Amino acid sequence: MGIAPFHMSHIHAHGLPPLPGLSRFPELNVRTYVTVGDKPGVYFFSLDAAHCPAVWAARRFYQLPYFHARMSVVARESWITYESRRYAGEAQFRGRYRAVSEVRLCEKGSLENWLTERYCLYTTRSGRVYCAEIHHRQWPLQDAEAEIEINSMASAAGITLPQSPPFLHFARRLDVLIWSLRELKS
Repeated sequence: MGIAPFHMSHIHAHGLPPLPGLSRFPELNVRTYVTVGDKPGVYFFSLDAAHCPAVWAARRFYQLPYFHARMSVVARESWITYESRRYAGEAQFRGRYRAVSEVRLCEKGSLENWLTERYCLYTTRSGRVYCAEIHHRQWPLQDAEAEIEINSMASAAGITLPQSPPFLHFARRLDVLIWSLRELKS
């Protein structure tokens, strides 16, 4: 289970430039890690974004459980303060985090490698499974520390988080390409 706050930027459809005012916004996702057939990927319980058109488009074209949220991201010194609260419901996150190591690439076979080397997203609708291929380079990870004040993102999805400390990482940037959604036939 992963809860990932980040900031999307330079979002655009293939062959089109990023549109001013539409291509940059905060997003927070709650996901788990799955394998369908032999293809590892991610399955999203929820994705919150501070951009209504993006929420609409992702729900419409990718069948993803996006929610519109009031969000803010503030970088001050080495800390990033991140806040998110859904407009509908009680899901919210408030905390701050920062990198505490140099950038490194994960070792093959490590937990970090298992969590990040996933090249598709899965979703379901009406009992059918869909996949969208994604492409990215290996994650440039850094160890991280965080101070989390409020985190009801998992509980809003009906999931109870363990009491153990979170496993934290930071990536300053990762460029990602995504293909169209396609139904998987059994």
